[in-house]
Amino acid sequence: MKPLFLFLTCCFLNIIGSAQENNSQINIGINHTIKSSILNQDRTIQIYVPDGYSDSMQDYPVLYILDGQWYFLSGVAIQKALRTPGAIPEMIVVGVNNSNPLRRTLFSEENEKFTDFLVNEVIQYIDSNYRTNKERVIFGWEAAAYYISELILERSELFNGAIITNGGYASKDLVNTFSSKNDVYLFMANSRKDIYYIRSTEAFHTILKKSNPKNLIWKYDLFNDEVHETLAHLAIYKGLKYYYHNYDSPVFESIQQYIDLGGMDYLTTYFKERAKRFGGDSQIDDSTKNGLIWLAWNRNNFEYFNIFMTEFKDVLTTKRYASAYWQNRFGQFYLKHKDYLNAIKYFNAGLTQYPNSNFEQEMQQGIMDAKNGEE
Repeated sequence: MKPLFLFLTCCFLNIIGSAQENNSQINIGINHTIKSSILNQDRTIQIYVPDGYSDSMQDYPVLYILDGQWYFLSGVAIQKALRTPGAIPEMIVVGVNNSNPLRRTLFSEENEKFTDFLVNEVIQYIDSNYRTNKERVIFGWEAAAYYISELILERSELFNGAIITNGGYASKDLVNTFSSKNDVYLFMANSRKDIYYIRSTEAFHTILKKSNPKNLIWKYDLFNDEVHETLAHLAIYKGLKYYYHNYDSPVFESIQQYIDLGGMDYLTTYFKERAKRFGGDSQIDDSTKNGLIWLAWNRNNFEYFNIFMTEFKDVLTTKRYASAYWQNRFGQFYLKHKDYLNAIKYFNAGLTQYPNSNFEQEMQQGIMDAKNGEE
């Protein structure tokens, strides 16, 4: 028994040792200390760069998160969960750490000093040491939301977008003095359950509605399932989606929605504006074309299926449709709607280009049915 016990003990220790060797830390950023001459103290900022940063020459937008000690991870998580680029682009995320009660002081009585630190030490460091494209979005919760409300109105050149939640307010006079050559986006979020700050957010919302400052593009959303402490992560997600509302390819829930938005004119304008804002091609992309063809097929709307198949005929030559599966699928849909000429066209293409496929008999039968229908 003793040799067996020793043998089993050795095996167990080897398994433990192997598991420890295979363990590795998950790194999602670095802590960097700025020796701030403006604040006369050492300040910690957290910096995350996209996974492919070191292998690319790309310049990136930056998301600045105030109170990074709480919300830096939320910004990083949203980047990773959305599998950027897609709905939003890959971004550098910078968390600016603060502590209580200092954060309240810096966001209110000493806000000019904090802005000096933010601009001349934090942003300057990031732009000097990382590949940034000078597109910046800033996020703030509670006290930081009040600070950001005034900052983007007074210093519109600093940030292209701002996300504020559970707080925020700026006077009518300050709103009316807002001036910017370029569009600045503001996303505001709160909850009816945030009994501490909902009044000021509502008041700010009312002022913005009445003043409607030029080049300030803003939206106010309520998330009444949340409370004061729980809304920040959701606000970052919703705020980024709002700021990048025309970054992704458009998706329609119905043909009627496509029509109501303006149809082809809407798509043409959408992609021109997207190209102007983010660069790239101004033509309607293949993802949108594929989505509309699929939508019309899925909703059994033959009229718009025909329109999209004609309007987007170029996408039909892409690799996506290079299979007997798709030729048969199109043929069957045309056959169903008694467009026998097009049904035969796609069945023949499938049989000719992809002989001996799993759909061979089905397509041959489809041709027979279409010819019988023609008679």
